[in-house]
Amino acid sequence: MAPVPNPCYRFISRPEGFPDLSKDFQYEDSRTIDPDTVDLNGGFLTKTKFLSVDPYMRGRMDPGTFMEWTPGQIWDGFGISEVVRSEMPEYQPGDILYGYHSFEHYNLVHCVEESRARMFRRLENSEGLPLSVYLGVAGLPGKTGFYGLKAIGEPKEGESIFVTTAAGVVGQTVCQLAKAWGLKVLGSTGSDEKVKFLTDEIGIDHAFNYKTASTAQEVRKFGGLDIYWDNVGGEVLDLALLSMKQKGRIVVCGHIAQYNDQEKYGIKNTWEMVYKDVRMQGFYVFTYEEQYADEFYATVPKLVAEGKIKYTEDVTVGLENAGEVLLKVLQGQNVGKAILQM
Repeated sequence: MAPVPNPCYRFISRPEGFPDLSKDFQYEDSRTIDPDTVDLNGGFLTKTKFLSVDPYMRGRMDPGTFMEWTPGQIWDGFGISEVVRSEMPEYQPGDILYGYHSFEHYNLVHCVEESRARMFRRLENSEGLPLSVYLGVAGLPGKTGFYGLKAIGEPKEGESIFVTTAAGVVGQTVCQLAKAWGLKVLGSTGSDEKVKFLTDEIGIDHAFNYKTASTAQEVRKFGGLDIYWDNVGGEVLDLALLSMKQKGRIVVCGHIAQYNDQEKYGIKNTWEMVYKDVRMQGFYVFTYEEQYADEFYATVPKLVAEGKIKYTEDVTVGLENAGEVLLKVLQGQNVGKAILQM
């Protein structure tokens, strides 16, 4: 086969505040690859089908952050692809893989990249779900909600939980698991359309639009919190601290409200944690992979197939749109999981 196009999407410069599409990112369409002859070095070659665009990517653009991006490198994140060629016995041509992908049409993974190769998993998909679901509620965002709620939230039937960014894919997962496990659920989101989705489709107890309602009043009206799922940080975390019950748990998942802020908000109400015996803990999802992965894959895809866990997706076609999709996510304009389809 003659060389074929292998476009990619690059990180070019570190943003000062909100990313600038005109200078911080670049779509490069001049690259090529010959899938039949490229040296696999004992690894495998896949053709990308879907890529996940997530808020944490903004954090990786800053120096000194975990898994930071360096200017000039190709974006990377989770994706789904089909094996084209393989020199690894566990992967065969035609297999569908979920794993850590570069943002390019073809992904070449050498066997020497052991840590990266281990981050791929062959999808059996016995439930016949759309493959994109494995980037959302049945993928890393779903795992984030499942692992974090079980390991840190330690939910008990009859307790109450407040979930921020509740209409995002992690928030949706947390809300639905919490309802399934017998909790009373409050969710905040950024539009009336999303409020309607949370109450009418997912069926949580109460949701509000934080842009038009007072978060402080809504939380007080809901009552004390046993669990606070923090996706935003900043002032909302401060407000939640005031409403925590004795021995409450705060699960720190993300701080989307501050990803683009050069001056971070200083939390003022940490004293509440002392006399209420409140525990606040962040987590790296892969810390719990070995403990919970098998349970997750045995549970969540089945619930999705049965319609017991609902999901929404915001799919954009074309790798060249990666930056625009990320900005949309950072501004809360997506409804459901943001996905790039090749």
